[in-house]
Amino acid sequence: MTRKSDPRETRLPIGPGELPDFTPVPRLCQRHDGWTAERQFAFIEALADTGSVKAAAAAVNMSAEGAYYLRRQKGAESFRKAWEVALSLGVQRIEDVAMDRALNGVDVPVYSYGKLVGMRKNYNDRLLMFMLRNRASDRFAEGKPRAMSAMDLTRLDQEKKKWRREWELEQQAARPQVSTQEVRDSIERKIAAVRQRVEADRKREWEALSDETREAWQRFEALKARDLDALKQRGDSADETMPSLPAPIQSDLEEPETGPKIRRLKDEGWE
Repeated sequence: MTRKSDPRETRLPIGPGELPDFTPVPRLCQRHDGWTAERQFAFIEALADTGSVKAAAAAVNMSAEGAYYLRRQKGAESFRKAWEVALSLGVQRIEDVAMDRALNGVDVPVYSYGKLVGMRKNYNDRLLMFMLRNRASDRFAEGKPRAMSAMDLTRLDQEKKKWRREWELEQQAARPQVSTQEVRDSIERKIAAVRQRVEADRKREWEALSDETREAWQRFEALKARDLDALKQRGDSADETMPSLPAPIQSDLEEPETGPKIRRLKDEGWE
């Protein structure tokens, strides 16, 4: 069956040399109404003009499903590359059309009682701001910086890791090599400094005590040493036989407080 011609087989002009040359997809059966080489070239050109696969397929009197099927065939590598280039050109044309509509508006018919009485320009401010934010994002970003994309964040993370490794290498190169003996000597110096500070604190506290307190402390140390020597002579362990301190003696005159004290009337002098 012969395919009828389609009046939509008209395209917008495209500049010479903008589309790359490609090798058409080889077909097993050459049909005059199929995806011939001429129709494939025309499809790519229409795709560059319209930016729409459906419109480009209709321009060559074919279906969009057939175009996608052709793209998946073996030997269509060159055709797929030309497809991507043509689609990018079509997207640029769509952006130009959107910018033109945003600046010059769109003619909208005005009806009155079912009759066309005139035309008016309809301007889309939201479309205009959208185009400005995308084409001049550094100046029209709604008063705030443009958010970073996922690719920008990934690249920034990689750069941070690279800078971190470079900084660590620089620090390692600038750090002097220290031997094990030098590390031990440094630790010993720190311990000696701590010991001197502790001894100075003890000396200051001892000097702050009164003579009576010093004599009592020296008496306590002497009695403690005597008792420990006596335990060692008996062969007992000081930790096991050390008696616990006696509980404080409570006077019989004082009544132990086992709970909150209740105030009674006679405590206040009331009879």
